[in-house]
Amino acid sequence: MLRKIMLLVFLFCPLTVWAGTAALNSLVPPAGQILHGVFPGGQPGATEISPVDVDQYEQAVGHKVAWVYFDNDWYRSRVFPASMAGWIRARAATPYIRLMLRSSAAQNRREPYFTLQAIAAGDFDADLAAWGRAAAQFNTPVIVEFGTEMNGDWFSWNARWNGRKRGAERFVAAYRHIINVIRSNGADNIVWVFHVNNSDYPDRRWNRFEAYYPGDGYIDLLAVSIYSTQSPYDRSHTDFRASMDEVMARFSQMAPQKPAIIAELGTDVRNPRENAAQWADGAFRDMLSGRWPALVGFSWWNETWENDSNHDNDTDFRVQSNTDLAHVFHQHLSNPKVQNHR
Repeated sequence: MLRKIMLLVFLFCPLTVWAGTAALNSLVPPAGQILHGVFPGGQPGATEISPVDVDQYEQAVGHKVAWVYFDNDWYRSRVFPASMAGWIRARAATPYIRLMLRSSAAQNRREPYFTLQAIAAGDFDADLAAWGRAAAQFNTPVIVEFGTEMNGDWFSWNARWNGRKRGAERFVAAYRHIINVIRSNGADNIVWVFHVNNSDYPDRRWNRFEAYYPGDGYIDLLAVSIYSTQSPYDRSHTDFRASMDEVMARFSQMAPQKPAIIAELGTDVRNPRENAAQWADGAFRDMLSGRWPALVGFSWWNETWENDSNHDNDTDFRVQSNTDLAHVFHQHLSNPKVQNHR
């Protein structure tokens, strides 16, 4: 099992430093192949994901996942999530951690405590050092990102809340500092991710995702979120191919040596204005076509949540909620170009 997990992460790391070694130029996935992961959501009222959540997704799609994506929210705990990472590893999957330095789950607001300036100044170095030591003791590979969708102003690390142009510079300083502290405490088993939203919001020069990039010496893997409809009443539709064409072209200019994944992918299965199965079918066909050679993986955001007191307005991205969508997943995940763990 350890060998499988190490191979999985090796596949992610061409031309980057990993596990304290020199650049690993030859370790890339076979041309045209992609890896399959998931954010498995959670049970109503639960604060963390569980093996049951992963089981339900895997049963719905008919395949095992290569990684499991989840949050490490510092308003709940600043400790490396060894227990959760452990049960994910026991499934022969790789833990993929969203390192969320924030004081609450509230969005569209300025962060009052875990500010970018405070992070870069070292105010949380003791916590980061302990996190790094625990990650090192975990020993096997872990995928980690800070600053999820930083070019979207719903998150507090966006430049809107941190001085606009200076905000992007402060983000870079904070992310570099996080990586430096964690690496200096022995955690050379981490694959570091730069995870953007597919569109810059707001669409301003100071908010282009390229301004937030910490640099090739810090980042191993590029990632993007692409969603289409996000509620039953949403009228906004995303053209998957056009969005990916734009993002991958920008990635190739920003960091041409880096592989990329779609870290978050989904659409609401209950929206009457878009057929979720058809949208996902088109996305799979494009991902598996070889259109984007740098693309090495994706994960579906398999969650449901309430938007207001009317349950008719609940969002549902879960594959198990729509038989047509499940059929699309079964069909495409059986393609030999998709690397699933079985």
